[in-house]
Amino acid sequence: MKILITGGIKSGKSNLALKIANRFEGKKVFIATAEPFDREMKDRIERHKRERGSEFETIEEPLYLHNVLEKLNCSVAIVDCLTVWCGNLMHYGKLELIDDFLEAFKRVSYNTVVITNEVGLGVIPSNQLSREYVDRLGLLNQKVASLSDVVILMVSGLPLFIKGYLKL
Repeated sequence: MKILITGGIKSGKSNLALKIANRFEGKKVFIATAEPFDREMKDRIERHKRERGSEFETIEEPLYLHNVLEKLNCSVAIVDCLTVWCGNLMHYGKLELIDDFLEAFKRVSYNTVVITNEVGLGVIPSNQLSREYVDRLGLLNQKVASLSDVVILMVSGLPLFIKGYLKL
């Protein structure tokens, strides 16, 4: 099963992803895309690791998600998150990796929960770089949603099923 969870910042996406993943028996993997560029981000990453506990193997991969997805042998994997990953790709000039990720995502045979932010509800950004980012992430989200069995929009901690359904 492929599940996409989208929503705003602090809408409950990560908590829901953990809740869903914990329903599966067997090996659980958490794929983190964030890089600890500053003290606050390092603290945030460590806090998230503690929240996950020892149930998840954590793999940190800021760019080459397709390589990780292709090599995993697990019952469920969480990808957290496409929002940060897309920014990483733009920062490092590696946007061609989006197609590699999509191809790998199509082929995964284990349960996958992908987290992203919904960027289509705000105003059009005032600068070119921000507009390009919002466009790229919005298109990536659309493609991942089309490949997913279930798409959930989180709003204020509440899940709204956009595509498919699963009992929570």
